[in-house]
Amino acid sequence: MTSLPVASSPLQPQPSLRAALYLRVSTGRQAEHDLSIPDQQRQAEAYCAAKGWEVVEVFIEAGASATDDRRPEFQKLMEAASEKPGRFDVVVVHSFSRFFRDHFELEFNVRRLAKQGIRLISITQELGDDPSSVMMRQIVALFDEYQSRENAKHTLRAMNENARQGFWNGSRPPFGYRTVEAERRGQKIKKKLEIDPVQSETVRFIFELYRHGDGQSGGLGIKAIVNLLNAKGYRTQTGSRFSCKFIHDVLTRETYAGTHAFNVVEAKTGRKKASDEVITMDAPIIIPRSEFAEVQRRLKQNTPRVTAPR
Repeated sequence: MTSLPVASSPLQPQPSLRAALYLRVSTGRQAEHDLSIPDQQRQAEAYCAAKGWEVVEVFIEAGASATDDRRPEFQKLMEAASEKPGRFDVVVVHSFSRFFRDHFELEFNVRRLAKQGIRLISITQELGDDPSSVMMRQIVALFDEYQSRENAKHTLRAMNENARQGFWNGSRPPFGYRTVEAERRGQKIKKKLEIDPVQSETVRFIFELYRHGDGQSGGLGIKAIVNLLNAKGYRTQTGSRFSCKFIHDVLTRETYAGTHAFNVVEAKTGRKKASDEVITMDAPIIIPRSEFAEVQRRLKQNTPRVTAPR
């Protein structure tokens, strides 16, 4: 008598797999108010333990957007996934949005992993590999992408209004300035630019060198200024040596003459925005407007397309 095959029980433990965790937050603020890295790791490890999977690698991406693949840890993960023999069998994330917020990129990279025999698993959005599950994952990814774009739009609108009111938006202030608390609105601290007494003297020195030189010759060129500052031990606000690009940025930054421009370029592409999108705000003056204009005229005159290099 032929015996019938025994159906597997749903309670039967799943085969042991090797898991790589990918954990991500976009910003430090998100780590405080949203799902932090330790929270994601704790939940992912508990999920793997319940499945009987071994966590063999952890990739932590702190402060990186998921709208593209320009993320160091993500690149390391995908490189590791392509190695032979394979280092892990599944990639575990808290949600698909931790992996990608672009539905085309999500599907593309899910397929890249699948070609290596690796599955992407979301612990909060458990889906299979059948057509209906794939369609559901794509719908979830489309919603995540839409939500990401809406959040970015609302954030930029709030930052533009903040700049219109004369407040500084979170990023590192230009060389020569520091930020100080201007007022509090509930839990939010509004900041404004203030002249840094040490750095501002270096800014004035740079303009003086370009206009009049060091007393031994006429005005110095950008490369000569870089060499002089570095030789004398001057450093940027991060402690780095000066470069030609840094000095050129200082000499052309209108903030020093009292007008700072915000929302000038697209964050991703670097494309300049239309003039009606740019927000201008007052800034403490380090360089008089007349001296700043004089330097701009000379820079324009000395560009290689106008005046050939010596």
